[in-house]
Amino acid sequence: MREISSWMKNTGPHSDIVLGTRCRLARNLQGVPFPNVANREQLRDVLTRVEAMVRFLEPLGNFTYREMATMDTLDRQVLVEEHLVSPSHMENPQHKAVILNDEANVSIMINEEDHLRIQVLKPGLQLGETWNLATEIDDIFEQHLDYAFHLQSGYLTSCPTNVGTALRASVMLHLPALRRLQKVQEILGTVSKFGLIVRGLYGEGSDVWGNVFQLSNQITLGHTEEETIEHLSRFTGQILHSERHAREYLLEEERKLETEDWLYRSYGVLTQARSITSREAMELLSDLKLGIDLGVITESDSEVLKQLLVQIRSAHLQRMMGQSLPVHERDRLRASLIRETLKNNEFHSGK
Repeated sequence: MREISSWMKNTGPHSDIVLGTRCRLARNLQGVPFPNVANREQLRDVLTRVEAMVRFLEPLGNFTYREMATMDTLDRQVLVEEHLVSPSHMENPQHKAVILNDEANVSIMINEEDHLRIQVLKPGLQLGETWNLATEIDDIFEQHLDYAFHLQSGYLTSCPTNVGTALRASVMLHLPALRRLQKVQEILGTVSKFGLIVRGLYGEGSDVWGNVFQLSNQITLGHTEEETIEHLSRFTGQILHSERHAREYLLEEERKLETEDWLYRSYGVLTQARSITSREAMELLSDLKLGIDLGVITESDSEVLKQLLVQIRSAHLQRMMGQSLPVHERDRLRASLIRETLKNNEFHSGK
């Protein structure tokens, strides 16, 4: 069984708030219709041509090509939960594929909305590093594939909003303090004015779970990749400052008892619950993470909680058990996994 993606289990700069960073490049092959209008033969040709590119990636590590139709539903769902493929890529899997490296922090979706979606993910705030690796992979592909490109418009994509650089850079932010103080909407509600957009846990059309927000650029035309990265980095820095200030506010003397009571109540439910849904678990584990980050609650292995946030998701839980399970059984096993993990890693109160 493959381990959890390295970007999800490791830590990086500012990882108390920034869970991860992603850069995604959309590319299409010259002379081939976009995937939503291409026929079966054209889609199969794209798969064949891109599969042949895997050997050229060897200087960057070991990469594996997998066609989505050869994977069972559970394995495809695991890739979604680790943000390695989009929810739409696992549906109607015919003539779709993914290329993954061994660390599972590079994912190349084939025949999703575009012929190629090159993704690089890293823990914490690493926009520059993530972009550098993404463009290195893109350069390798471009040496052997003829991309659809227009001198004035840039890279041509299925969705007009991606035309230009076709770069989507995003950061996954954990903002429990701002949400507790009902300040999230005030801060994130105006991002569209700055060419940015906020999405939920699994991207476009998804809800916010566990106080996790995805912030990304909305404009790809008229800006260089470097300008996009710099702009998102600067705005992310402002949000980091706001969240840290909110956390300090929660620990001020007149609010400290209320904050500790809230966090310990969440901790209490996690240690005692006999059945818990994915969503409730994410919300309560978000509180626990905040408690650890604030020093209110400490534990012996700081990495355990981050992995637990992934392991309790439905597909990962079922893969761990080696079988598909009904919802009520997943909820029971999820609660048991959380209880045993917290017990074995000796979560205890801080000073």
